[in-house]
Amino acid sequence: MNHNQVEIVEVHAGNWYECCQLEVDESQKGHIETNAVSIAQSKFEPTLKPFAILFDGKIVGFLMFNSALEELDGYWIYRIMVDKNNQNRGIGKRATQLMIQEMQKLPAANRIVVGYHPANKEAHQLYAGLGFIDRGDRFGKEMAVVLEF
Repeated sequence: MNHNQVEIVEVHAGNWYECCQLEVDESQKGHIETNAVSIAQSKFEPTLKPFAILFDGKIVGFLMFNSALEELDGYWIYRIMVDKNNQNRGIGKRATQLMIQEMQKLPAANRIVVGYHPANKEAHQLYAGLGFIDRGDRFGKEMAVVLEF
């Protein structure tokens, strides 16, 4: 895969509905909110920044992060998903790298945090591969992993 084929663009009036049509694999549905819920959440929490993931110019995924510091003195990744028909191609990893680059532009950005259910092996593999460290932080049923830079 050519990494130049993956890009992220802000969700807007022209692409939000297409983002809502994307679905994760059946086995992943219990681990993440739908994109429609995430987009609605971003309208009521303006610090949340939703993005569409494009591969070869086509919307294939969705991600969202908070542009305000939160727990663990970090900026949190709220969502990252790739449509079930485009998984296992490196798209999610490349999109997450692009999201991290965006998040590093935020004021006093030196820590990114993401929480996920420990049973979500795909998330664990993705974040560990990008250098996130499990320091033992837990929030309810989720574990939080941290990337420092």
